Amino acid sequence: MAGGGGGGGSGASPLGHAPPMWYHRDLSRAAAEELLARAGRDGSFLVRDSESVNGAYALCVLFQKHVHTYRILPDDEGFLAVQTSQGVQPKRFKTLPELVSLYLQPSQGLVTTLLYPVEREETAVSDDRDYSDGEDEKPPLPPRSSSTSTPPGPDTPTDSTPAANGLSTISHEYLKGSYALDLEAVKQGASSLPHLNKTLVASCKRLNGEVDKVLSGLEILSKVFDQQSAFMVSKMIQQVQSVNQGGDQELENLVTKLAILKDLLSSIEKKALKALQDMSLTSPCSPPPLHSMRHSKSIPVQAFEVKLDVYLAELTKIGKSQKYTLSVDVEGGRLVVMKKVKDNQEDWITYTHDKIRQLIKSQRVQNKLGIVFEKEKDKSQRKDFIFASAKKREAFCQLLQLMKNKHSNQDEPDMISIFIGTWNMGSVPAPKNVASWVLCRGLGKTLDEMTVTIPHDLYVFGSQENSVCDREWVESLRALLKEQTELDYKPIAVQTLWNIKLAVLVKPEHENRISHVGMSSVKTGIANTLGNKGAVGVSFMFNGTSFGFVNCHLTSGNEKIARRNQNYLDILRLLSLGDKQLSSFDISLRFTHLFWLGDLNYRLDMDIQEILNYINRKEFDPLLKVDQLNLEREKNKVFLRFAEEEISFPPTYRYERGSRDTYVWQKQKATGMRTNVPSWCDRILWKSYPETHIVCNSYGCTDDVVTSDHSPVFATFEVGVTSQFVSKKGLPKSSEQAYIEFESIEAIVKTASRTKFFIEFYSTCLEGEFKKSYENDSQSSDNVNFLRVGWSNKQLTTLKPLLSEIEYLQDQHLLLTVKSLDGYESYGECVLALKSMIGSTAQQFHTYLSHRGEETGNIRGSMRVRVPSERMGTRERLYEWISVDKDETSGPKGKSAVVCRSGHEYVKPSVIRKPLGELGKVSEEGERNSKEETAARPKQDGSDSDPSISKNSYNNPAYYILEGVPNQSAAAVSPELLPSPTSANPQAAKPPPPSAGARSKPPGAASGPPHPRRQVRAISEESSSEDDGGACVVGAQGGGVGSTLNRPPPDFPPPPLPKGALEMVPEAPFTKPRSLYPDLAEVRIPAAGSAAHGDAFRRGGVGAGALDDQSCSVLQMAKTLSDSEFPGQPPRAPSAPPPLRGQPMGLGLDACRTFPPRNPITESIAEDMPEEALWGSSSSSLSVGESSVGEWLQRLGLERYEQGLLHNGWDDLEFLSDITEEDLEEAGVHDPAHKRILLESLRQQQQQK
Repeated sequence: MAGGGGGGGSGASPLGHAPPMWYHRDLSRAAAEELLARAGRDGSFLVRDSESVNGAYALCVLFQKHVHTYRILPDDEGFLAVQTSQGVQPKRFKTLPELVSLYLQPSQGLVTTLLYPVEREETAVSDDRDYSDGEDEKPPLPPRSSSTSTPPGPDTPTDSTPAANGLSTISHEYLKGSYALDLEAVKQGASSLPHLNKTLVASCKRLNGEVDKVLSGLEILSKVFDQQSAFMVSKMIQQVQSVNQGGDQELENLVTKLAILKDLLSSIEKKALKALQDMSLTSPCSPPPLHSMRHSKSIPVQAFEVKLDVYLAELTKIGKSQKYTLSVDVEGGRLVVMKKVKDNQEDWITYTHDKIRQLIKSQRVQNKLGIVFEKEKDKSQRKDFIFASAKKREAFCQLLQLMKNKHSNQDEPDMISIFIGTWNMGSVPAPKNVASWVLCRGLGKTLDEMTVTIPHDLYVFGSQENSVCDREWVESLRALLKEQTELDYKPIAVQTLWNIKLAVLVKPEHENRISHVGMSSVKTGIANTLGNKGAVGVSFMFNGTSFGFVNCHLTSGNEKIARRNQNYLDILRLLSLGDKQLSSFDISLRFTHLFWLGDLNYRLDMDIQEILNYINRKEFDPLLKVDQLNLEREKNKVFLRFAEEEISFPPTYRYERGSRDTYVWQKQKATGMRTNVPSWCDRILWKSYPETHIVCNSYGCTDDVVTSDHSPVFATFEVGVTSQFVSKKGLPKSSEQAYIEFESIEAIVKTASRTKFFIEFYSTCLEGEFKKSYENDSQSSDNVNFLRVGWSNKQLTTLKPLLSEIEYLQDQHLLLTVKSLDGYESYGECVLALKSMIGSTAQQFHTYLSHRGEETGNIRGSMRVRVPSERMGTRERLYEWISVDKDETSGPKGKSAVVCRSGHEYVKPSVIRKPLGELGKVSEEGERNSKEETAARPKQDGSDSDPSISKNSYNNPAYYILEGVPNQSAAAVSPELLPSPTSANPQAAKPPPPSAGARSKPPGAASGPPHPRRQVRAISEESSSEDDGGACVVGAQGGGVGSTLNRPPPDFPPPPLPKGALEMVPEAPFTKPRSLYPDLAEVRIPAAGSAAHGDAFRRGGVGAGALDDQSCSVLQMAKTLSDSEFPGQPPRAPSAPPPLRGQPMGLGLDACRTFPPRNPITESIAEDMPEEALWGSSSSSLSVGESSVGEWLQRLGLERYEQGLLHNGWDDLEFLSDITEEDLEEAGVHDPAHKRILLESLRQQQQQK
């Protein structure tokens, strides 16, 4: 019965004959604390499996509202003992019940006597019945055909799997009992020993799985290095793996496998050496670019009809023709710009690929594109064109990127394109023609016809209820791709669990860039033992970037939401993929990019007739609001910080087979009529590390593949990748060593424990497995269910990267896990991008912690990555060549509105957004929505919104509420957290009604290099649930509230806020140094409508690392309004812009301001601030001696940048203090030395002022 961490061996179970009710198998630490909090009595206890040590347990005891955890460890002889202090003799027990019975007695060394067992909840057996979407009366049998993938083995936990030391236990049992039976059989003339055979088979079960796993890996190597014998090797492996019989046959198969394994291991190195030697002899010293080795179908010249965008200054030229044709010759590397003049004559200019400096997409006008051409040396010209549609603009950009890549002098790609498809085939073979699937033709967001035939670098096919054998399925996919692309795609991995399949194919030119291929599967069918439901996964490295792909088929049934959620959490925890050193992290943090696809089976909670009416009218927004997956993500139950592209296609299930015109939503069964409402069961989501490049270019379904009751779904992605970096300067000397230094770290973790903690740091850029900090040196708690822990500089280790080049370090990430000293279990993990932290001064970070798929807290700190000047050289990536224009009508630079996130907010990924370097640009959305829409929308009154805290609020650790725990809200548990009404400004208690239409940048926007980003879109009031509180959108202009339920996420949690109004304590001086987390007693809780509420959706890793969050948490607001600084960091001047980069954690004053300014808040802090620091101040924040930008640039000898700066809106010296490196880059300043000169000049001018 022991599984996961617990369980000694088979035979004499540590749990006794039957598991006691206080034992909770596979229960997480957080869930255990929640159960004990519900129990609420001192002496309540339970035992769960340890999360840190296999075969160990954790005894959790509640005492004085705190949970105390004791590790129970097995020794070499299998005895159990509670871990004790050094020198204390432990008491040993054979079973857990014996151990617990001792501690039920008083004075046994625990914090309290064990008094009240907290029993597990038994799940109903009927709940496990899951019959494949109601199509089958019984679960399908596993396929007979053998699979080339890793067979289900150690990846899927079973109760019968013996422990590592099980053989000795079983041997003892055999010698004590079954031995006599075999002896009796031999006396009667038997020639075999059935009982011994049974003992050996049981003992070798784990070995069988491990051998299968190793053989699969060696099989891949043999295909690469020994193609002549690879087929025979595969055939032998399949033969032995396909036999699944007991007794002698099973042992013979194991022996055969071991023989094959021995032969492969002894020969593979010699064969690989010979293959590489042959390659080195046949290929020249400097291999030609890979793209010239194999050619796909040549891309014809494509022409785009456009109009030149006319500026006010050019109105005098209106008489001239403004119609142009842009012809892209990808193969020739040319762009021809042609315009018609009088008498049908044409005038054209040809630009080679190296003369096209940059493409600049407009955020406001979706079909507008700026092209920067190089005219003469150091001189450029920008022209803005209007395309026929946004889709045409994207097609043009894609072709130009392809042209740039094709003619690049780089040996390795910066960017690849990925096709991902998912299809529940309904146990019927695919039709002959499924070309629309791979060409992304059909409904939803599709590719332009000019680009559909361009081959992708990777194709990933996930299928469910696929009855076709693996080999036949893969060959049919290869033939399909060959027909469409004229390329012979190579399969790099195929993984199967029953009829759930995942196949990954790669362009032949990339085959050698793939390494570290891993495969795994998890069963979640009936009792987690049947593979009719579950998941398969594949992972690999593409050069220096890690990828993970998961294809799943979750529990069906409209009402089985909780089962589907549990399926997801089981897969997240048990799927064995990626770097084994990252076993402390679930798979959502092990990969640079993780894609999750499949038949997730989440349904729509709406009456069937209403659903059909909305579908007929093509109104999907109301349906997306009741989509179970969206609702569960909103509650942070599943897919924490994952992203999904906007859904603009009809539900893909449940169609009448043979047609796409009719949904079949009823089925007569023996138990009655079964209803399957039309739903978006088939989904594709993703999660990426911060400050990485990923853009979803399409997301839709086919409308002509009708053999199944599901339609195939497709998505395509543009993904930035890194090369295997080789230092040209060799290993760094001590004087050239880069360092990663931390000034301080503080975390708030969701726990009732009061133990000590340490941090482990993992990264591929560090030598060794991981680095460790010392234990925290500060600890406090304002709430019984949360703990604030801090590490000062002396407790934190300085980390030394393997290489010191900035080009290498800016692509690296650091994984952190906060672990307890008592049980060495993780209380939360996170990932940080090093790119934003590079520099001579410390940068601040702030992100969320999660564990086992649940959000468990916040972490923030101050760090820097010091890179020696000798190693500072870098280059522009291909995906940085396309940038996004700041809104042309946003007014003066440096001023912005702030959008408070509503309880429901969704990121609209179809709109690309730049990382925002300072808090000074109005968000795209306010301009995209019409003024009429803004005017028609009534103002929200603060009193109309619901100020209640969601009962599932795990966003802001300062105000978590444990589900089911009475009187544990922020107001009830900790009255001291709420301010005294006498200390507040009386005017501040009554917040002004927010203006309905304003938009702004997120307060934590990054200032990294230009990367495409996603549009943030607030949802309308009617889409908010009663737990959300009201939406608060305040600011300058724009408006419009989207109703798309397409969600998520910031890199740190937007909190649900309790009642009250947030304001600054008037007596607090503005620059007074404070602790990293200000006392919550100093925070005024905002009234509904004055700040954002709720379980906001999050979109994780959707771009270059800007925080996709437009809310200010309680802690952020407290930090903002008190201007608390990190220990060891000097306070900033009030007027200086906050140095936010990448993943900022400390938000400056500007971060939570509104525009126009809120009078009550402004008045409460005005006396502590210089006038120029106030938001509404008219005084200049920068005093520059020259009267114009041109004169200032002329003095510096950089007048060439005047046109670019003016075009991007930097035409007023008054606001130049807000300019960032990214803004300079967008204005055409690409030379790092010139950027430094400009920024240094501005800094000196500001100091002189």
